Amino acid sequence: MIIDAHVHCGIQDTFPPQSYDDYFSLIRGSGIREAVMFPPVMEIYDRYDPNFTDSAQWKNRRKSANEYLLDIGTTDLTVIPYFFIWNDFAVDQLTSQHKGIKWHRHSDEPVYHYDSPRCRRAVDEIRSRNMPVVLEEEFDNTVRFIEQIANGVRVIIPHMGMLNGGYGVIKRHGLWARPNVYADTALASVSEITDYINEYGIDRIIFGSDFPFGDPRQELLKIMHLQISQEQKEIICGLNIQRLLAESNP
Repeated sequence: MIIDAHVHCGIQDTFPPQSYDDYFSLIRGSGIREAVMFPPVMEIYDRYDPNFTDSAQWKNRRKSANEYLLDIGTTDLTVIPYFFIWNDFAVDQLTSQHKGIKWHRHSDEPVYHYDSPRCRRAVDEIRSRNMPVVLEEEFDNTVRFIEQIANGVRVIIPHMGMLNGGYGVIKRHGLWARPNVYADTALASVSEITDYINEYGIDRIIFGSDFPFGDPRQELLKIMHLQISQEQKEIICGLNIQRLLAESNP
């Protein structure tokens, strides 16, 4: 079973096209049978406005974006929905179908209100459900989230840390060695993936494509061409994320 654990999917933000059909048309025949999906960023907040102010319109847009993922999928491709959380920390909208959390911003984008009581309550809810969090944040906030705000929560750092400060910076800080910190391979270099496997083994590394910014077939081939055993490739491409999700209690 090959599972793509990093897919953006929605129909409100159409540039680039990133609907379920757009994704499925790319992976047909690839062997990918399941996909972890979360809404595109521009369906959650205006990433180009550093002074972004939330509104009822954006709250409705977010709600629709997260709900869209609950009603898609076919017998050919199973969708695993993650809830994309923002500063309203609307964990009351979590359903039994949501298997994880997407937590995302870049350095030039609006900030999360980490000191808000709503944030603490949301993290408590995530922890109680044992849901994995795909965390894409600045390095300092990544450290703060893992070591203080969400201590013990299972965190997946995407792109082998490329957008969280860099693979090497995270390595030097010791985050990769933490048993609750995982890495996904989306758009990462072969050298970083190989170094991670050599240093930390294969039990906490997960295949992802970052569609629509990454090509799922090419990202999968990158794993298949690694100088590791077929069994190890199967663990990276499916078993690790299956284990994580099996421990979630939505």
